[in-house]
Amino acid sequence: MPRRDRRSLDDAATLNALVANLREGVYITDQQGHILDCNPAFLTMFGVQSREELERYRTYDLMVEPRLRNHELELVAREGAVREFEFQVKRPDGQIRTVLDACTAVRDPRTQDITYHGILVDITERIRAEEALRASEERYALVVQAANDGVWDWSIADDRTYFSPRWKAMLGHAEHEIGDHSDEWFSRVHPEDLDQMRWGLQAYLTGESPLYEHEYRMQHEDGSYRWVLCRGVAVRGPEGHATRMAGSLTDITDRRVADHQLLHDAFQDLLTQLPNRGLFTDLLARAVGRLKRHDEYLFAVMFLDLDRFKLVNDSLGHTVGDELLVAAARRLERCVRPGDTVARLGGDEFAILLDGLKSPSDATRVAERIQLEISQPYTIGGQEVFTTASIGIALSSSGYEKPEHLLRDADLAMYRAKSLGKARYEVFDREMHALSMAQLELENDLRRALDRGEFRVHYQPIVSLATGRPVGFEALARWEHPTRGLIGPAAFIPTAEETGLIIPLGRWVLGEACRTLRAFGQQHPSDPPLTVSVNLSPRQFRQPDLVQQVRGALEASGLPAACLRLEITESTVMEHAEPAMAMLAQLRALGVKLHLDDFGTGYSSLSYLPRFQIDALKIDRSFVSGMGPHGENAEIVGVIVTLARNLGMEVIAEGVETAEQLAMLRALRCGQVQGFYFSKPVAPEEVPAVLATLASS
Repeated sequence: MPRRDRRSLDDAATLNALVANLREGVYITDQQGHILDCNPAFLTMFGVQSREELERYRTYDLMVEPRLRNHELELVAREGAVREFEFQVKRPDGQIRTVLDACTAVRDPRTQDITYHGILVDITERIRAEEALRASEERYALVVQAANDGVWDWSIADDRTYFSPRWKAMLGHAEHEIGDHSDEWFSRVHPEDLDQMRWGLQAYLTGESPLYEHEYRMQHEDGSYRWVLCRGVAVRGPEGHATRMAGSLTDITDRRVADHQLLHDAFQDLLTQLPNRGLFTDLLARAVGRLKRHDEYLFAVMFLDLDRFKLVNDSLGHTVGDELLVAAARRLERCVRPGDTVARLGGDEFAILLDGLKSPSDATRVAERIQLEISQPYTIGGQEVFTTASIGIALSSSGYEKPEHLLRDADLAMYRAKSLGKARYEVFDREMHALSMAQLELENDLRRALDRGEFRVHYQPIVSLATGRPVGFEALARWEHPTRGLIGPAAFIPTAEETGLIIPLGRWVLGEACRTLRAFGQQHPSDPPLTVSVNLSPRQFRQPDLVQQVRGALEASGLPAACLRLEITESTVMEHAEPAMAMLAQLRALGVKLHLDDFGTGYSSLSYLPRFQIDALKIDRSFVSGMGPHGENAEIVGVIVTLARNLGMEVIAEGVETAEQLAMLRALRCGQVQGFYFSKPVAPEEVPAVLATLASS
């Protein structure tokens, strides 16, 4: 075979191999659609395995719209050029694929028959991707239009930014009023927020921060600033560099205003607009923190309570009381420096943080200024109102770890000021804390003492000066503490009164005294029978069931009512005179006797005294102990004795300790006496010996 023919054959073989391995489908068909030749890729596109299988179909049979292909083939034949067109193939398995056909018509010069030569490319996945992208873009456009948030899309490479219409409207601008440069964004950020906003953005773009979410203020078209929440996510290149960033802008002004109001309400006193306890404690904690870092730092805490504020509330009403608190708050603010803090802790209690003092005397000078300012008269509702302040001061130099400890100690100092007469200030010292802890321990022990049966009743004889013989006893509570031994009433009765424990304790003493005297009277009868005097505390006297308590004690013990004397202080009955008279009348109806204790030490009204129907006046021991050889206090005692005699009452002088006092009382014709001169209070088992001693003297 000539060399030229061999080369032609080799070239044809190479071409056939190349066509066979193409990924594109290559074909030749006649005008009726019969496949004259094709490569394997063509078979794959039409979903058949072999030429034999394909010969069962015409290409038209496998097309979704064969008319479309006929029309295209006519154009190819008429124009005689390569023409591209798309059509869909429906495979035998039902799958539809989209192909791009590049086809030309070849006419046989001898027969003039036309065949079609073409190349097919399967573009199904590309079409799907384009449709998905188009749908995504349509959804994105719809979201941008419908979103309540502003949407932005920043092309970092050319520094151009798309701002949605809502983004612009949020800042009060029409769509055409804002361009696409990033300065349209950054130039509207509040100057105080710009550096922080840029820092957060840069940290995200460089990968230092995993997300971008930042709140800041942006300027509205009207000049005001709106709080916004900006969120964004970046598109990064192969090396991790951000090339594009998109996100949203949300107007959170209303939320920030609401949060600010909630914060204000949480830390401000609504009545006085001062900081409340929570905010004050927080500021105090910061001061304690500074103290730990700087030894020379000095500050002080004041705890202030308005004196007699309850009286203002009770007499003039809570409205006037509230106005007084507001007026006092304004005065307190005038008494301190701009860097100091005045807070209302609740009720009529205020606290003041004096920051950065030069010396402890700075705090006392402020306290003196407050005392002067607070004590000036207030005009409220056309009426003059007066108040004073009791102030406790705790200095940071005492060395504190927790803010509540400072506030506690200032409170302790304030109570010391109140106990010393009010309208004054006291500086806390360690002794106050020790006393407070001892008082707390006493109160805790006191609460358990009644259940443990630690209380005792001792009895002090009351002697008739006319006969020199005992006529009765006064029942006095004692506490047999397990570690402190026998404790007198002065050490625990005030605490019991303050805590309300006096009510069960008083009920127990009443019942115990009635039982003891009844048993003693049965063992040692006398004529007339001995009596027992029992003190009623102010709280007991105000109990609505007091009459039932007394009746129950008498019935349970069997003691005749005439043998019981109930002692009430004059301050107790004078505090609420009218209700007191009603209660005294009910007690008298039981048949018991009523004694007015500590007479002369409190506020008395001679006009009320006869109406109380009191059986006896007890002269306070302070008058008896003050009776001297030159007549000191003797006149007062004489007046009380004369008053009682004229009103038909008995007189009992307590606290008699010397023969001189006894002689003076006898000269003043005092009826009965009691005191250490005759006997100290003794346990029940010692009473017979005391009676025997007094009978023989």
